[in-house]
Amino acid sequence: MIGWIIGGVISVSILVFFIGVFNKFVGLRNGIDNTFNQIKVAMKKRADMIGQLVDTTSSYLKFEKSTLKEVTKMRKMSMDNVSSLNDADAAARSVFGNIVAVAENYPNLKAVQTVKPLQDGITSLEGEISRMRYLYNDQVQTFNNMAERIPTNMVAGVLGYKKKEYLQFEKGIEKRPDTKVF
Repeated sequence: MIGWIIGGVISVSILVFFIGVFNKFVGLRNGIDNTFNQIKVAMKKRADMIGQLVDTTSSYLKFEKSTLKEVTKMRKMSMDNVSSLNDADAAARSVFGNIVAVAENYPNLKAVQTVKPLQDGITSLEGEISRMRYLYNDQVQTFNNMAERIPTNMVAGVLGYKKKEYLQFEKGIEKRPDTKVF
């Protein structure tokens, strides 16, 4: 009889542990998905604002066709997974950096009332996207730690959970954009 009781307590303890770990994984997975989607929304908004900035400044600056093509390409980029999100982010940073760098050389352009708020808005979004990327990577780290550490890795294995991919910064992000294309 005591053996049955001990077996029952152990079974219930394992079940409670499994449910707790499962719920933690669900919360992390949902947090990662939510943060990823928030990043996508912010990056879409940034792409739209960069497009507005190009529209506003194009009458003052003689943009090459390649710049306009890059803006169009950037606005159509897929952001369905970590890799494509990183590519879209790199393209937006490059285009925006080039526009800002060139716009600094045109004093009359700075006087246009819509240019400064757009630049400030995009810069603000850059900070927001950066914070969300940190949050996303923190959530991924917590998820990956649980997926690899004993004993939670056993639950992850049963559930088929694999390590999540981190958002990476593109190479050369610390360099000022090359403005020779204009």
